[in-house]
Amino acid sequence: MGKTGTLDRNQLEQAIVKALDNNKFCSLGTVEGGKPKVRYMALFNDGMNIHLATDRKTHKVDELKDNPNAYLLLGYEVGGTKEVVEVEATVQITADEGLRKQVWNDSLKEWFSGPDDPDYVILDVNPTRIEYVGQQSERQVWNK
Repeated sequence: MGKTGTLDRNQLEQAIVKALDNNKFCSLGTVEGGKPKVRYMALFNDGMNIHLATDRKTHKVDELKDNPNAYLLLGYEVGGTKEVVEVEATVQITADEGLRKQVWNDSLKEWFSGPDDPDYVILDVNPTRIEYVGQQSERQVWNK
């Protein structure tokens, strides 16, 4: 595939999932008082289902309650795959027990006592539009 190679929808989704799998951190953008606010977050995914773990008492949770629109940026890390993925999404804050157990891993022990910690919630990211740029492809757009 040359520099102008394009992917069909299935290939594009596969490339996006691979990029999500290979990039375990992202920047999460929210809106606070009408202004953008961005922070780094650990990224968890199951295919194109994207989840972020956080404390229910954080500013980002308050911001998303006020405005559920968010933006994720991931990729192009040193030593990484050099792909860039930009995700426009709405976010639902959930304490769903099954999802909390699915996302839980030992790295979260620094902040939470376990998957049943009452402060541990999941930001369930629902992509509406994803822009993807791979090493060998031009910018492509996935829409829900």
